Amino acid sequence: MRALVVSDLHSNAEALRVVMNRVRRKKFDQVICLGDFVGYGAQPNQVLDTMRTMKAPKLYIRGNHDRVAAGLDDAEGFNNAAKAAALWTRDHLSARNRHFLVKLPLGPVERDGVLLCHGAPHNEDEYVFHEGHARDIFAETTAPFILYGHTHLPVIFSIDRHHRVHGAAVRSDIVVRLDRDHRYLINPGSVGQPRDRNPASSFIIFDSKKLTVQFFRVPYDVEKTQVSILKAGLPEILAQRLQYGT
Repeated sequence: MRALVVSDLHSNAEALRVVMNRVRRKKFDQVICLGDFVGYGAQPNQVLDTMRTMKAPKLYIRGNHDRVAAGLDDAEGFNNAAKAAALWTRDHLSARNRHFLVKLPLGPVERDGVLLCHGAPHNEDEYVFHEGHARDIFAETTAPFILYGHTHLPVIFSIDRHHRVHGAAVRSDIVVRLDRDHRYLINPGSVGQPRDRNPASSFIIFDSKKLTVQFFRVPYDVEKTQVSILKAGLPEILAQRLQYGT
């Protein structure tokens, strides 16, 4: 499997456009999205139209914001800004895109030895931040590769044959070569709302045959996205945080 892997697009059409331009000449045989197509931003239909109509084979799962925006759950677990955006999104989705969100599969989904989940495999709402979390996930799964999102932080955890777990944040464009004797838990970061104090969109190209994962950071027009959020009447904090990558 050689796949473009994105996550946490969060209704940021400008960021998604730049990402797709960046990979226009890249070769991959599948597009994977680890959930949260919507939420926070003001361009849910633009993002969903782009992702829904991509010509490449697609493997998508839902995120917690997708679940709420689709009307499958309430937003009681969200903070005020996230709740306002989720309910606004629910009111502004086209019928086709609402149907698309409703039909998104709940992770985990396994394909060719790769396990896909939004948060943790056992709970799409659970954040996986540190080596202790990673150790628990490695203990409950057997897949050699686990791809997940939700934290908006690009990171790679590994476990070796001696059950030693190591984790490292990824701060820039880099190609990581994977070891056949290790298992991996990989987060591509966020396209639409990075949270590692770098506002540039983050994504990966993952190759399970060549055993490589290439991390990318791509700047986009943050101000343009901020304007769309404010014009929609969404909470100002959702626009502000994009500038600082928090």
